[in-house]
Amino acid sequence: MITVIYFWKIARVNIPFALFRMAIDRTLLRRSNGVTFAKMLGCGKGETFTPSDADPTRWGCLVVISQSELAALDGSTTITKWRSKSTSEFRVLLDPIASTGMWSKQKPFETSAPANFDGQVVAITRARIKASQTMRFFKSVPPVTASLHSSPGLISTIGIGEAPIGLQGTFSLWESMQAIKDFAYKGAAHQKAIAQTSEFDWYAEELFARFAVREIRGKI
Repeated sequence: MITVIYFWKIARVNIPFALFRMAIDRTLLRRSNGVTFAKMLGCGKGETFTPSDADPTRWGCLVVISQSELAALDGSTTITKWRSKSTSEFRVLLDPIASTGMWSKQKPFETSAPANFDGQVVAITRARIKASQTMRFFKSVPPVTASLHSSPGLISTIGIGEAPIGLQGTFSLWESMQAIKDFAYKGAAHQKAIAQTSEFDWYAEELFARFAVREIRGKI
């Protein structure tokens, strides 16, 4: 199995198209041959990772699919329709290094890359935030965001989500596994957020996964 993520940038005139496709493509992707997990994603600018960060001109999808069906997915009606309306497309092929937690009550990523992988890596976080903890969670975000953007080895990061509120996540591309570890375990802001997560029990469900980058096409 391979994990593939697409991000598309569209013109504002095509936002109604995007909203319509978001409503129907989730089911279409899940029914595609070889697919074991699929999510359509709204995106944020990667500046605050709060609802105000939402970017209606950027959308994406994440699909776990058998290697033999990857070409069919890339040429499918779903992907080509998004491609026809986009001003740019980014695609990354990923092999999971490690994954903890659940996403929609599933464990979608099976480890297939070595822990000592030497190359660019992607980190994906995803959480379903308890309604009672939403405000507390968003108040904790700014220091972590500032720390993330100043982290050595970060190439790019954007917010991802399945809904404007409550289902939040991040996609980040890094130069190396060590760069991710330095941010996660040495950054004071991130360490404080981890402690608060335990103290306040923010999440009804959470997932953190790291991936080896197999191939990148386009620019994020």
